[in-house]
Amino acid sequence: MPAALGAALLVLPLLALLVRLDWAGVPAAVTSPAALEALTLSLTTASVATLVCIVLGVPLAVVIARASRGVAAVLRTLATLPLVLPPLVGGIALLALLGRNGLLGGVLEVAGVRVPFTTAAVVIAQAFVALPFLVISVEGALRTAGTGFEVVAAGLGASRSTVFRRITLPLVGPGILAGTVLCFARALGEFGATALFAGNAAGTTRTMPLAIYTAFNGSGVSEDTAIALSLMLIVVAVAVLLVMRGWREDAAR
Repeated sequence: MPAALGAALLVLPLLALLVRLDWAGVPAAVTSPAALEALTLSLTTASVATLVCIVLGVPLAVVIARASRGVAAVLRTLATLPLVLPPLVGGIALLALLGRNGLLGGVLEVAGVRVPFTTAAVVIAQAFVALPFLVISVEGALRTAGTGFEVVAAGLGASRSTVFRRITLPLVGPGILAGTVLCFARALGEFGATALFAGNAAGTTRTMPLAIYTAFNGSGVSEDTAIALSLMLIVVAVAVLLVMRGWREDAAR
């Protein structure tokens, strides 16, 4: 009985969403200008944020995996902190750093650069909340792979960059792929930090989650469009799970 209730808690809300959806109106809702604008912005910013996470997260994961136990524990805690922080706290933290009166915001303001409430702010917020997924996946893959092959390559005279490029990256390729997929999915669904740090301006910072929120507050896109966008986010989540399942099955073989 508890298992059945747990399954119902997970499945029934999604089933209710599918039942509530006006399937005949889905094509029109999804192709409406507001929906396409939010979808395009979400896909673009999530892709850029994922690229940023790959460039920054893979080296960070290598450092954590190869550091001493104490240093690794500290770095791992810092890297995974956004996972447990309420999203709004993340938005406040980003404002404290890059806002007009923030730690770096004043300097940027003098230089004529404004980050909050811009599309760049959306990317930064998405990268902030998504980076831990990539770091955790790659670090786990690195620890599983060990350092044996790297030590042998270094002993044969390979440079650090060659070892990293020819040995480390191929060994942890599946981990990078898994982390990238999870990172993109998390960035695509980010709401709280984006709303506080980037705002909700149509065409500039209104991503799919913000468009859904706006619709249910009586402005912007219609409720049918919001439900259709919700369905699209569910489809993305299912696609992520299928990719992850396929990767795990390939890894097992």
